[in-house]
Amino acid sequence: MRKLALLCLLSFLSAITARATIFSQLHGVVHDPQHRPIANAHIELHATNSAFTRSTTTAQDGSFTLPSLPLGDYTITISQPGFDPARQSLTLASDTAPILHIELQIGTIEQTTSVTTDLNTANVNTVTPTTLISRDDIAQTPGADRTNSMAMITNYVPGAYMTHDMLHMRGGHQVSWLLDGVQIPNTNIASNLGAQIDPKDIDYIEVQRGSYTSDVGDRTYGVFNVVPRTGFERNRQAELILSGGSFLQTNDQLNFGDHTEKFAYYASLTGNRSDYGLSPPTGVVIHDAANGYGGFASFLYNRMPKDQLRLITQLRADYFQIPYDPDPDSPGNQQFQSSGLRDGQHELDGTVAFSWLHTFNPATVLQVSPFFHYNRADYESNPNDIPVATTSDRSSTYAGAQASITTEVFPSKPTRNTLQAGLYSFGQHDNYLFGAIFNDGTNTPAFRTPDSASGGVIEAYLTDNYKPTSWLTLIAGLRQTHFQAAFTENYTAPRFGVALRIPKLNWVFRGFYGRFYQPPPLLTFGCTAAAIADGTCSLQNFALSSGTSFAPLHGERDEEHQFGVQIPLRGWLLDADTFKTRINNFLDHSNIGDSSIYFPVTVDGALVRAWELSLRSPRLWNTGQFHLAYSNQIAEQRGAITGGLICSPPTSAECDVDPAYTPVDHDQRNTLNVGFNATLPFHTTASTNLYYGSGFVNGGFNPDGPPADPRYPNPYLPQHTTFDLSIGKSFTEKLTASVTATNVANRRVLLDNSLTFGGFHYNDPREIFAELRYRFKY
Repeated sequence: MRKLALLCLLSFLSAITARATIFSQLHGVVHDPQHRPIANAHIELHATNSAFTRSTTTAQDGSFTLPSLPLGDYTITISQPGFDPARQSLTLASDTAPILHIELQIGTIEQTTSVTTDLNTANVNTVTPTTLISRDDIAQTPGADRTNSMAMITNYVPGAYMTHDMLHMRGGHQVSWLLDGVQIPNTNIASNLGAQIDPKDIDYIEVQRGSYTSDVGDRTYGVFNVVPRTGFERNRQAELILSGGSFLQTNDQLNFGDHTEKFAYYASLTGNRSDYGLSPPTGVVIHDAANGYGGFASFLYNRMPKDQLRLITQLRADYFQIPYDPDPDSPGNQQFQSSGLRDGQHELDGTVAFSWLHTFNPATVLQVSPFFHYNRADYESNPNDIPVATTSDRSSTYAGAQASITTEVFPSKPTRNTLQAGLYSFGQHDNYLFGAIFNDGTNTPAFRTPDSASGGVIEAYLTDNYKPTSWLTLIAGLRQTHFQAAFTENYTAPRFGVALRIPKLNWVFRGFYGRFYQPPPLLTFGCTAAAIADGTCSLQNFALSSGTSFAPLHGERDEEHQFGVQIPLRGWLLDADTFKTRINNFLDHSNIGDSSIYFPVTVDGALVRAWELSLRSPRLWNTGQFHLAYSNQIAEQRGAITGGLICSPPTSAECDVDPAYTPVDHDQRNTLNVGFNATLPFHTTASTNLYYGSGFVNGGFNPDGPPADPRYPNPYLPQHTTFDLSIGKSFTEKLTASVTATNVANRRVLLDNSLTFGGFHYNDPREIFAELRYRFKY
């Protein structure tokens, strides 16, 4: 604990330069038809979905800058006596500084010039492929606003899908969540089932897929940058959300918020329950209830024009029953015997993040963000489970800080050179308890083995974003990581990228090369070296009895190459990319014996290759928008498990692994989502989504003999398609109702057989539910 306290103190005192990434800057130049600068023009920026505003005036050279703007959709209005006002819509991405060139026409009669720039424009300010999902998108997408739903991501983001109850993206499941720009640390692998944040509390979520600049962390597979609701969209207004439907489900929330010119707040209380929680191992839903409750609050205070204070708090508890296959003679139970298990998992997650933003001048902004995160997952078994009743209780406490200093070099020059220098650091303490009761008739004594560990991470970075012209962006950066726990690791990660816009066509090509380091989980197993040596470590003996053992975990190291292009055409935006990620010490998970207990592992290496495509339309026929996300992916691993729960003894014939690449358990070659969100007459909305998956890897396939299950003889499990539909109607400004059906045709297939929570997993059954939203003043 002394080491943990020291790390936390160092995190807070030294974190004066790590960047929170929901913010961007906006630059511009205002000129007349003869391209002469217009001084003292009034600039007013309005958020599309709230009352958030910023204003300034142009300098003598016609230039203006608006710093520290949260990502999202905006409308900018420019006015000056003697000229017609101009209005333009734009979308701001995080860590970007777009430059607008706005021409004001000489005024004759009072009118407003609308610059018809569509929101779907190619972005030359970043090399990171990005998908932005708004609060309106979440509310309209079928099933996306339910507490533990990931549809807001899987329906819009290429290469994102759910399998064995976990979100996977780009061939892995190690992703980063940023709340209000603060990266929430969690070094544990696939041990939690609950969501990091309730979708109903999100204003925007920006999903980044690789090609990260050095100020963004090290989870190669995906970064989810959440802008929470702040209260600027409210005026002493509350909203009550009630729902009910199949499997006795309900998902309810009471939220409220308000704002003044300087202060805004938003808070919510949420509760949910259903008889269908996790993906079951059969087509029948048994022992599968889930429930949870939580609270969220956001406070924003503009103390002075140059100082902004932000506070985010969240606390959530969840419970999941672990489903099982009741037929002990079923093919699935011959591979993983779940018929005798009656297990459940309790989870608790709490976060506090505070941010202070100080604007020294329009070109230089300082941000400091201390944070605290507590996460717990307790897997509890019925003592009478057959063959083994296992217990796995883990809690992790994180405390640290991030901050940033961002400045522009020679801001008055036509070129833009933005420098960032940073540090992100946290201390961590884990407690763990593993126990087993043997009901298999072997008379093996029961045991409960506790363990604890402390460690921490310090990461420093430097990055440069250089725009020599309006059509070219160059990035270069370096990120240095120091990991310290039972051992020490250091890693240097260079990153380089370029974005190039082709004049007239306005196509944007981008390329990236970078390296990443992911810190490992602290705990591998719960015994001292002496206990292992003298054979008194019950956990080690239990592992050995199933042909496994334990070895220290080390950090994952990734190398990414990516090339992409954005093509705008008449309001449509096509984004295509191809990438290759080479991985050493691939972080994954495995289960011990006939149990649902995950243990983290590292595999010698992995290779992920894919090409991805996303397409979003403008508003079609004045009715709605179309979206498409497609991925063709190959995710493979090579070699033996090198850390965590390893095969034992490593020199035995059973542990001899072919060094060639083989598919990982969550590899799916083709994933497609197509949807349409429509606004219809009579204040009615309709939204659809079609999902297609070509099938995940068949864990029971045997290339040298008969398959484990004769129903599935191929290397991949069957393809699967689902269709979701939601219809809503606004009866008044205060009252809205909707009916949603997911997997309308109720097509059921075996989704994966990778032996995780509850054994195998079928896809979700048909669910039908209604939702009522009532807004009122208080």
